Amino acid sequence: MELTQTLDGYGKPAWIALMVLSFIVFWPIGLAVLVYLIWSGRMGCKSHSWKRSAEKKWQRARTTFRSTGNAAFDEYREETLRRLEEEADEFRSFLDRLRAARDKAEFDQFMDDRDRNGDKPDDKAGTVPQSG
Repeated sequence: MELTQTLDGYGKPAWIALMVLSFIVFWPIGLAVLVYLIWSGRMGCKSHSWKRSAEKKWQRARTTFRSTGNAAFDEYREETLRRLEEEADEFRSFLDRLRAARDKAEFDQFMDDRDRNGDKPDDKAGTVPQSG
């Protein structure tokens, strides 16, 4: 997992370079890297609209489950599915908070670096110099 974190730190170009090198060395490894990149969403856009459409299809399919005839099992199944949906929602919100915290930390680091390097905007830029 350290490799994935390192490559995530470098961004998409590092993943693409790894994939190309993997194809050059041994094509099945390159194919595996490509499948992993697509599956994990690392090469897609942030919206992941295909994931949302799959979730909608799952919601629709879930409502069409038929009764098995065993009331206890049907109740257990519904409770388990409801709990899993709640956990998925909690996890999505956790990931959103984690992304927001990371973005804030990166921005704060940028501002600190900028302040240390003396790249502050000039406070007197809007004033007219007085001759005298």
